[in-house]
Amino acid sequence: MEYQDGEALVCMDCGATHEPEGGLLVCGKCGGLLEVAYPRSVFRSVSFNGRGVWRYRSILPRVERTVTLGEGDTPLVKVERLGESLGLRNLYVKFEGANPTGSFKDRGMTVAVSIALKFHARSVACASTGNTSASMSAYAARAGLRSIVFLPDGYVAPGKLLQAVAHGSTIVRVRGNFDEALKTLLSHREELGVYVLNSVNPYRVEGQKTVAFEIWEGLNRTPDFVVYPVGNAANISSGWKGFKELVEAGLADSKPRMIGVQAEGAAPIAKAFLRGEEAIETVEKPETVATAIRIGRPFSWKRALKALRDSRGTAVTVSDGEILRAQVDLARMEGLFAEPAGAAPVAGLARLSKQGFFKGDETIVAVVTGHGLKDPSVNIEPYAELIIHPGENPAEALRKLL
Repeated sequence: MEYQDGEALVCMDCGATHEPEGGLLVCGKCGGLLEVAYPRSVFRSVSFNGRGVWRYRSILPRVERTVTLGEGDTPLVKVERLGESLGLRNLYVKFEGANPTGSFKDRGMTVAVSIALKFHARSVACASTGNTSASMSAYAARAGLRSIVFLPDGYVAPGKLLQAVAHGSTIVRVRGNFDEALKTLLSHREELGVYVLNSVNPYRVEGQKTVAFEIWEGLNRTPDFVVYPVGNAANISSGWKGFKELVEAGLADSKPRMIGVQAEGAAPIAKAFLRGEEAIETVEKPETVATAIRIGRPFSWKRALKALRDSRGTAVTVSDGEILRAQVDLARMEGLFAEPAGAAPVAGLARLSKQGFFKGDETIVAVVTGHGLKDPSVNIEPYAELIIHPGENPAEALRKLL
């Protein structure tokens, strides 16, 4: 079925096709999540021009006004010292912390907020563990839209909350975790008159898939593995969608195997995958130092499980200690400072490598989703510190310390 704007929304559960419109977030027939689908003609005429997310506009939803802060085009860094420590000779990091608000969320927000304008929305809203609110508030400000953020009270890193406040969002604190904050927003979105920009919104996924395009272009080939941290789970499925579309367009001749990494205290998807189960068991009280993936009832769990299985990938859980160790290793070996959730893929690679999962010569890309300055409350130890008095020789003091 063809539409004037060149794309349709297709239910991932029942296959029903819907015409895009502003009030539609889930399938009207079965309540399943929706995915943006394009006519075959789109993939016969793909062209890339410019830089960043909108370089790929030929396979993005059509918009009337592009709301952008220059997102995308983030560094793809070969991390040789870190790779050597893990026994991986061809390890790369895609550092999404270099996006305008410091996380991968900006990729999805530039598309979703542009769509919000197309649908004539006046207010946008999200529930968030932090990064989504920081990104949405910035892009809403750029577009001249009002923004409302539903936060799980006491569960958001201060650096992320500060961004939402600075960009003028109205903050609604919900007594409970992220899942309860999202439930509250979705239950009252019509009364509030807001366009919801959580990952239940299919246009968010479209922006996030551009990581796959950049990885493919940066390597000039498809990697063997791509590793993502998994929280609400739209990111790993968006990457898989991007790689599939590269093949459909005839640009790539293979797809990578996807690896999803979850913290042990919030791992419903990883546990379901490793047990071979078809549905997740939700975690009522998720706990992890990696606040961005502290989610026990992920909305996109079906999409994530499908991406892992269709790609012949795997999932792994890691402890908070492993995450913090990976954060330090990434920073001190490679100069890349990640927030804990962003370091989770490195922790997952370390565990899988110890288990003998890799041969050692595969090309692997770890998607580091957010900058370390997002969560300044995390303690990084050990570190060297020296206090000297006026007139004291620092060289002598340092010799004793080192």
